[in-house]
Amino acid sequence: MDADDLYWDPYDASFAADPWPRFNRIREHAPLYYNALHDFYAVSRYADVERVLTDTQTFSSARGVMLELIKLNMEMPPGTLIMEDPPVHNIHRQLLAAVFSPRRVAALEPRIREYCRACLDPLVGETRFDLIEKLGLELPMKVISMLLGIPEEGQVAFRDAVNDRVANMPEADEVMLSHEAMGDYIDWRYTHPSDDVMTELINTEFTDENGVTRTLTRDEVLMYVTVLGGAGNETTGRLIGFMASTLAKHPDQLAEVAADPSLVPGAVEEVLRLEPPGPVNARYVTRDVELHGQTVPGGSAMMCMVGAANRDPRRYDDPDRFDIRRPKSMHLTFILGPHYCLGSALARLEGRVALEEILRRWPSWEVDWDEAKLQHTSSVRGWEKLPLVVG
Repeated sequence: MDADDLYWDPYDASFAADPWPRFNRIREHAPLYYNALHDFYAVSRYADVERVLTDTQTFSSARGVMLELIKLNMEMPPGTLIMEDPPVHNIHRQLLAAVFSPRRVAALEPRIREYCRACLDPLVGETRFDLIEKLGLELPMKVISMLLGIPEEGQVAFRDAVNDRVANMPEADEVMLSHEAMGDYIDWRYTHPSDDVMTELINTEFTDENGVTRTLTRDEVLMYVTVLGGAGNETTGRLIGFMASTLAKHPDQLAEVAADPSLVPGAVEEVLRLEPPGPVNARYVTRDVELHGQTVPGGSAMMCMVGAANRDPRRYDDPDRFDIRRPKSMHLTFILGPHYCLGSALARLEGRVALEEILRRWPSWEVDWDEAKLQHTSSVRGWEKLPLVVG
């Protein structure tokens, strides 16, 4: 196969519009891919991506999970959670495990549905609207802000600051991972506790990696809140956009879901598999390792092509086909191993509620593809604008 057919540049927007044919070719013909321009390796088969994601001693998250961060060659600040390795990661993760327990997440459904209706009801009677502007940006922000305890007047600024950092990753020798404006809210919570995650983080005692029993420092609380806020805003908003765009491309299955709401959870899961908001996840290689008969040197950057693994025919039958009735099977969108997404149940719940509420108002829609706009970085992908035509 011609080298051009296998070339992939994660920074090139032309690859992001429809990456799957190229991802499929790389998976089948270059299972260990190397990009000399940006100096990274990549794996794309399900078994290989699973191995990288679960072997934290060889493939570390401590230098970041995006290529840009790994190239900065610096340790991430404590509390970044997804950018930590066990055993420190396990200690910090445990602080948040109760927040995202199945029972606690399930109890959020009435509030999530209330927020969703507040976003969609004003649109009834319209024939056209941007789903990202009206719901994709609004619903996740309201839900994660409610959980964290971010006051309503600060929610939009917090969301926009997080989204701006995602869209403009660092190229210099320093990375900004915290949002200091949140510090004022955290300081206020110290003297005005409430029933929210911010208050829990301030007051929870734990035993750290040095064996010291303590509470989190203010800076650590700030880091946790920022990381959770970013993850909660970004992933679910992209999922909402991909649900609408994918179903619009398959009007027959859209009609089936509209007629039978019991199909909604399967539709959400299939969209997560086919259109992962984070199609790529990076790791730092700590030692020389053999993959597909080649040696990947220690110190390298390894890209996990999650989107390609989710379409691996070794794992799924007819993997490129969208099928709302596909038998449930583990995909890699929420990662595996120690870094399995803490908020996966919440993302699924928000996605299900959003799709149910959209279908209640508009059982069919089309996308104005000429006006739709895709946003991407080296590691995330989603709709920035998605105009729906409804009737």
